[in-house]
Amino acid sequence: MAGWIRRLLERRKRDSFSKTTNPSSSQGTASSHSASSSSSRSRRPDLSSGARWSRLYDLCVCHSEEDISEAQLLVSYLESQPEGLRCFLMLRDSNPGGSIPSELCQAVQSSHCWALLITRSFLLDPWCKYQMHQALVEAPMANGRTIPVLHRLQRSEYPKELRFYYYIDITADQQRGFQQVHRTVLHYLEELCQVDSSKLSSPSSVDTETGVSEEGHRTTHSELSSTDSG
Repeated sequence: MAGWIRRLLERRKRDSFSKTTNPSSSQGTASSHSASSSSSRSRRPDLSSGARWSRLYDLCVCHSEEDISEAQLLVSYLESQPEGLRCFLMLRDSNPGGSIPSELCQAVQSSHCWALLITRSFLLDPWCKYQMHQALVEAPMANGRTIPVLHRLQRSEYPKELRFYYYIDITADQQRGFQQVHRTVLHYLEELCQVDSSKLSSPSSVDTETGVSEEGHRTTHSELSSTDSG
C-alpha cells in the first residue's frame, strides 16, 4: 500500500516538473487559439463595391418624435461599429426648409435599408405610417431591407402591413436588438456587393451600347434585330 502511494506521488512530481520545464506546448496552444480568434474578429465583409455607394445612406431610421431618444441610441450604436454604417436620422439629416413629404420620400429612396422603430407613438403618427408605406412601395418583398423594430409594443398591435416581415423586439434587451439590426443591414449590404462584383467579373456576350460581341465583330442594330426575330 505504501509503495503504491509512493509511486503515485513520484508520477505527480514528474508531471509537474515536465509542465514547469517545458511550457511551450501549452503556450503554443493558447497563442494559436488567440491568433485564430483575432483573425476571425479581423475578418470583415467586403463592402467596397460601388453598389453600396449608389445610395447616400445604408439605413434610414423611421421613428416618431416621441421616440427620438431610442432612435438616437440605435444610430449611435450603428455608426460606431467598424463598418461605419451611414444612417439617416430625420431631425438630424433633413434639409432645413424642405417639405415633410418630400424629405420622407427622399430619405427612403436614398437608403438601402429602413429600420421602422415601431411604438404606440409610431402607430399614432401619420407621417410615420406614410414613411412605412413608402418603404413598402420601394421594395415590397426585399429580404433584409425593411426591418421592423418593436419597442414596448404587444404582438397584437403589430401593423398588419408588416405581417410578412419578422421583427426585432428591443424591449427586454436593447443591446441585443441593436446587434440584430446591425447584422441584418450588414448581411444585405454584403449580398448586394457580392452580386455587383459577380456582374462586373462576368462579361456580357454583346455590349449593347457599342454593338461589339465577344468575338470582336461589330454588329449593327439591324443585324441584332434580325437575329432576335430569327
